[in-house]
Amino acid sequence: MKLIYCGTPQFAVPSLQALVAAGHDVQLVVTQPDRPKGRGMELAASPVKQAALALGLPIAQPEKIKLNAEFRAQIEAIAPEAIIIVGYGRIIPGWMLDLPRHGNINLHASLLPKYRGAAPIQWAIASGERVTGNTTMRINEGLDTGDILLQREMAIADDDTSVTLAPRLAAMGATLLVETVAVLASGGITARPQNHAEATLAPILTREDGRVDFSRTAAEINNRLRGFQPWPAAFTTFRTRQLTLHAILPATNAPALAPGEIAARDGHIFVGCGNHTAIEILALQPEGKRRVTAVEWINGHQPKPGERLGE
Repeated sequence: MKLIYCGTPQFAVPSLQALVAAGHDVQLVVTQPDRPKGRGMELAASPVKQAALALGLPIAQPEKIKLNAEFRAQIEAIAPEAIIIVGYGRIIPGWMLDLPRHGNINLHASLLPKYRGAAPIQWAIASGERVTGNTTMRINEGLDTGDILLQREMAIADDDTSVTLAPRLAAMGATLLVETVAVLASGGITARPQNHAEATLAPILTREDGRVDFSRTAAEINNRLRGFQPWPAAFTTFRTRQLTLHAILPATNAPALAPGEIAARDGHIFVGCGNHTAIEILALQPEGKRRVTAVEWINGHQPKPGERLGE
């Protein structure tokens, strides 16, 4: 099938590689412009651009697409049979949706209609889901509201973070996308509408999503820490200074503690949470310092009885 591929992050790389390996004619790869990155703020190519260069594919990096006449002419001249969208990071305009006869096909890392939005992997873990997956759908003008083509489930392990889960979903999603395009080409797929009443949202993450609210239960706090990796992570304050939590567990042997209250016992740090639960902090990082173990932090800060995190 003659395709245009639109994608930007690492999650989208396996799908591009898989489509090329399956023999599809990817006429153009569209990705975000190079952005400043790192301490030197030097321009860096997106992971998809790097993959496209390695595959020898033509690349376009428009800053805007909706009213970009030059870009529109380029796309229309190719006359793709389908446009594939995987984490591109731009709203697809109506003229682009209407162009290919098979439509714009999106790979989304959730079991739609659950977790529509920019951060489905992170919010699925943060919400305590035990199963997630991938969906291929035909994009319409809504936010992840298009008709479903194919879906596949994947279990979320108790110790999964978004960092460990994303590569597995990307690999499985690449296979699902190739299968979707093959079935579309043969005319053997029937799209089905989403049940919008069951929709949940996975909005783009903000810095404040990482701030620990100790009125939540220990399980909820642990799930959010796992989901919000590597950013915004999980942070709080101690003695007015920021404290990042790197590794925690819901505690089963903690003393009774008010939300946010600290107890340091025998080299262990317990903190009270909502609904009479507690977490144990295994690794943490004071502001401006290196990551340390619980014992190192206790020895360095000597928390007093009754002190709290988040104050």
